[in-house]
Amino acid sequence: MPDPRFVTPPSSLERSSIPAHVAIVMDGNGRWAQRRGLARTEGHAAGETALVDTTYGALSLGVKALTVYAFSTENWRRPVDEVRFLMNFNKGLLERRQHELHEEGVRIVFSGRRDWRVPKGVAARMDEARELTKKNKVMTLNIAFNYGGRAEIVDAVRELMTDGLSAKDVDEAAIRRRLYHPELPDPDLVVRTSGEFRTSNFLLWEMAYSELVFTDVLWPDFRREDLFDAIGEYQRRERRFGGLDK
Repeated sequence: MPDPRFVTPPSSLERSSIPAHVAIVMDGNGRWAQRRGLARTEGHAAGETALVDTTYGALSLGVKALTVYAFSTENWRRPVDEVRFLMNFNKGLLERRQHELHEEGVRIVFSGRRDWRVPKGVAARMDEARELTKKNKVMTLNIAFNYGGRAEIVDAVRELMTDGLSAKDVDEAAIRRRLYHPELPDPDLVVRTSGEFRTSNFLLWEMAYSELVFTDVLWPDFRREDLFDAIGEYQRRERRFGGLDK
């Protein structure tokens, strides 16, 4: 059996128009578990395989940035046991995978608030992964953790005020420079799994002109082939950015 890290992408994809930045709302873990009579936490655990396989799929295509929605600012409202599991799971995920991804040239970064709710052990693993991989250039894996699109914009506006900008100096570029990761290009493609048709407070500023693809596949069942399908759909669309066809 070939190494799953090096499966050749389908020839049907046009390699000259691979999206530079793909973002994914990883949804459906709870429903995946419930359909199997399992605890919701089992669905979150099963999502690790999907994340790793999808990451390698993105690497195989030359995607330069992959952003995944791991934990939102709204997820704190979930049951305490589930939140505790997610904190420990994300900590363990970094411990298990950061060196593997480092070897593949993946830079790991995080988008979101580092407030008092994030356990110190989780924050330490985040810092460790970021430091270990900071010089890597093959692809950036941006993990949106304790992230909300509105919170990101609020934080950018707060920084504008702290920097003392006058109203006449506030423009889109000034706000963009104060987003969590302004060095990343806006996502060309945003994928949401599980059959839901919402953005759920994800990358609200950045996805202004992203192509949106929705799939019925629940996140634990998602694999690189599903990513390839989404990119195929992206390539069949015309991107005009508000202009007209030539």
